[in-house]
Amino acid sequence: MAKRVGVDKWLFGATLVLVVIGLLMVFSASAVMAKERFGSPYAFVIRQSLWAVFGLTAMVLLMQIDYRRYNKPNVVFPAVAVSVLLLLVAFLMHDSHATHRWIRFGALSFQPSEIAKPALVLFLAWFLQNRMESIEDFRGTILPAALPSLIFIALILKEPDLGTALVCAGVTALMLYLAGMNMRYLAIAAVAASPVLYFMLFRVKWRRDRIFAFLNPESDPLGKGFHIIQSLIAVGTGGLTGSGFMDGRQKLFYLPEPHTDYIFANIAEELGLIGAIAIVGLFVVLGYRGMRAAILSKDPFARFLAFGITATLLIQAFFNISVVLALVPTKGITLPFISYGGTSLFIMLASIGVLLNITREVD
Repeated sequence: MAKRVGVDKWLFGATLVLVVIGLLMVFSASAVMAKERFGSPYAFVIRQSLWAVFGLTAMVLLMQIDYRRYNKPNVVFPAVAVSVLLLLVAFLMHDSHATHRWIRFGALSFQPSEIAKPALVLFLAWFLQNRMESIEDFRGTILPAALPSLIFIALILKEPDLGTALVCAGVTALMLYLAGMNMRYLAIAAVAASPVLYFMLFRVKWRRDRIFAFLNPESDPLGKGFHIIQSLIAVGTGGLTGSGFMDGRQKLFYLPEPHTDYIFANIAEELGLIGAIAIVGLFVVLGYRGMRAAILSKDPFARFLAFGITATLLIQAFFNISVVLALVPTKGITLPFISYGGTSLFIMLASIGVLLNITREVD
């Protein structure tokens, strides 16, 4: 195929639109809360805007750098090692709400689990590119491929952060399947992981409460079912066209985390069904263009890298929107490009920069 001159404009444009919508909705969802906590309604959106500038700068720079530069052991292994180290350092930090998800240096803070996700995709793309012929070799291929993922998942579960661990597991499974791994290995892995998943869901009280609240939120509408009920109220009251930008009511100390985990509920309330479908449509565009780049790439490394980046984005978006619509239990996963969170926004935009560079190679 002929080398294309520019990057995928659809992918680039959809990303920019999502970032702009995200900044507007973060302001809408957080203005009252920010005024109450910090004395300024712009506190959250200013921070998010700074991260957006940094992230967009990284995206533009990375889409100019040949993705082949990452296809080296002296890039891949340090990325994995640094990710593991940062995940371990998080446990030395003071906990926040009994979790160790953040590394803090004064006013600066970031989540190492966000860095672990692209590091995992990079490792799998590098490792699997030349292993498709031996993908059935459990000891020589499958186990070494899964080992970094297992380490990441174990450390992330210890934080604890089950949602991000499931994203890592899902991306690993999909990339191994893309490499041609037999479904029986995925079935064996699922069976082996079942006792751990059972323990994490039903032997940890607060997760078990979430499961029961998801199954029957009306049994405790002012307690454990409050999050789900308020989210559905926000979605349901939006109607077709919504109440209007900034005019939502559920964010006024009813809807939990309206600027992070439940920002899609605020979008549905203020922009209505039309706005919600537009957001989903933009993610469909991102997913289609990303998968298209993966399918059309002749370079196996590029194919795996594009697929992994796109799969990570789509899995996160699926989980977040599904939680808001009460289709799955609460996971604590942000909506890419839209939810408040500097680390997530920066890393996702940087990943899109790599993906955009790959699109230069396809027609």
